[in-house]
Amino acid sequence: MNESTPHISRGLDYYKATMGQLEYTKHLDAEVTFELKNRSSDRLAEFVDPSELQDKLDTLRDGWQPDEIAYLAGLHNQDGSAQFTEDYLDFLADNPLPPVTVSLNEGNNDIAVSATGAWPLVTFWETVVMSELNELYFANKLKAEGRSLEELYAEGDRRLTEKINILRDRPDIKFSDFGTRRRFSYEWHRHVIERLANELPDNFIGTSNIYLANKLGLPPIGTFAHELPMVYAALADQAGKKPLGSHNQVIQDWEALYRGDLSTALTDTFTSEFFFSDFTPTQARRWKALRHDSGDPVEFGERVIQFYERLGINPREKTIVFSDGLDIATIVKLADHFKERIGTMFGWGTTLTNDLGVKANNFVMKATIVNGFPTVKLSDVLGKHTGPPEKILLYETELNQILADIALRELAVA
Repeated sequence: MNESTPHISRGLDYYKATMGQLEYTKHLDAEVTFELKNRSSDRLAEFVDPSELQDKLDTLRDGWQPDEIAYLAGLHNQDGSAQFTEDYLDFLADNPLPPVTVSLNEGNNDIAVSATGAWPLVTFWETVVMSELNELYFANKLKAEGRSLEELYAEGDRRLTEKINILRDRPDIKFSDFGTRRRFSYEWHRHVIERLANELPDNFIGTSNIYLANKLGLPPIGTFAHELPMVYAALADQAGKKPLGSHNQVIQDWEALYRGDLSTALTDTFTSEFFFSDFTPTQARRWKALRHDSGDPVEFGERVIQFYERLGINPREKTIVFSDGLDIATIVKLADHFKERIGTMFGWGTTLTNDLGVKANNFVMKATIVNGFPTVKLSDVLGKHTGPPEKILLYETELNQILADIALRELAVA
């Protein structure tokens, strides 16, 4: 890849491509809107002008470049078959990304970003917008405050060295870089990954960043995110069906497409309690891992072990991928707690690729509307549900009924 040529994969996580293939295969005509939401009280517009970000994103509108397509074409499943079909890759090669709009929200005087288009194309704006916005924000912030980039990098290296020294003595701890979206910059991200690959070969298993995986010869890591079950549920809602009834269809469609590869299931889109009620015993046996992304990680891990043991499955043959708010202390704590009880892997994000002594941003860009119907997420953390109140109530009502029916069945059996 030519470093001077704009490449969207510099800001893309691998799960966007793997999800995109399912979106292309099953829901090519779905029109989805992605919108930026700043979770912090710190204004992004303080250091980023909307026109500056717009100009940067416009350089990426052409979408996938031939060398990026060639990289995806060279990836294979465990059985030797191509991970991405020729039809999907041709689709990526032939289509630009939908327009993305950057403006200043008059309500909160902050950056607003939105993009609407065909689901398997508009999906790519999520991590691209987040990584580009972060990079502009920190570059402008340092300039405005007269801070030295060299001193900041020195502090970042000092902190990274501390992490490496701890992990060098813990070859049992396996982790991947999940830090594209909230990284300090592409250059710093690459520096961190190069050090990890060189200095922690027994621990570091790969990166979620497509461009860096290609450039550095690392395994690309990623499966699917909340976006997939959220959009499936909105499509079910549009069709007059029960939204949560679509959740297991995501699992089935994913399994059919990837045939046992990429078998890590995300558990908390509509609460983990619902997931465990919806994930069938057959699926539990076939899928290799479950991903934790909200709520208490120890409680979750214990729940996973109980789930597998109740089904007669040896937990030590399965893996939990922890990916929520990790730092080095939490990683060591979780590895120690679950050692020799269940496999663990860590998807390490912000505190890996944006730990230089400056406050990290906290914003997201999520699918919010599908064919005119809003999406909903029912978080494991109280008060963090997303979506319009009336739709949250619809989903909660369905969830409560499902859990009540299960409780009644279990009571009858007892």
